[in-house]
Amino acid sequence: MGYSYNRFLICSLLITLSSCMVAFGGNFYQDFDLTWGGNRAKIFNRGQLLSLSLDKVSGSGFQSKKEYLFGRIDMQLKLVAGNSAGTVTAYYLSSQGPTHDEIDFEFLGNVTGEPYILHTNVYAQGKGGREQQFYLWFDPTKNFHTYSITWNPQHIIFFVDNTPIRVFKNAESLGVPYPKHQPMKIYSSLWNADDWATRGGLIKTDWSKAPFTAYYRNFIAQTSTNSKFSSGEWQNQELDAYSRRRLRWVQKNFMIYNYCTDFKRFSQGLPPECKH
Repeated sequence: MGYSYNRFLICSLLITLSSCMVAFGGNFYQDFDLTWGGNRAKIFNRGQLLSLSLDKVSGSGFQSKKEYLFGRIDMQLKLVAGNSAGTVTAYYLSSQGPTHDEIDFEFLGNVTGEPYILHTNVYAQGKGGREQQFYLWFDPTKNFHTYSITWNPQHIIFFVDNTPIRVFKNAESLGVPYPKHQPMKIYSSLWNADDWATRGGLIKTDWSKAPFTAYYRNFIAQTSTNSKFSSGEWQNQELDAYSRRRLRWVQKNFMIYNYCTDFKRFSQGLPPECKH
């Protein structure tokens, strides 16, 4: 009996460890392909760290090997330090084709000492135009911070360090398309956008500061394809009272643009999900 019990404990431990490995699989060698930019994209520390760089010749990028249909995606980023004006670090989910879906984080660089702008957007069936922009309440270049997307049939929630900053709800009942049929891959790129990114293109990239480098670590994907998360909390996650207060705090103090309040842009009437 002692042998059987010990064997049971060992098996239980192995199963637990295996489950943890599924949940926290984040090895960049296993999970991602470096797609462009040559040696400007690098994986090191035995697959635990990835960097993208931009110089005057080229930027760089990567994409996930797998596609995801609903789940929670977490990635830690440390953004380009110093004078990052003109650079954009994009981290997003996307399908392919003219009617693609997409869920965006984009980090717009700025001159030294000025805050980054976090740009968010949601595309459904090839149409975007649902931008919200924020300043961050910390310096995203000093340390790693976690940027997360929870995506289920009811809503999309954007998180920064587990603080919700934006909720995009399914409003198909109002005729608003919602991304729920197309599996998406994870993409990231670091590229030059000084024709528009910093004050409408007024400030150009200072190439004397190149190469510009962003770092990534601790990728975690919790999806319905993982049995451990088949009934995961992300599937029906609703914000609790504390999270709703945090959401209101971010939107009151750090939101700098919301398409749902842009009456000049939508002079004929706001999109229906804004009223909803």
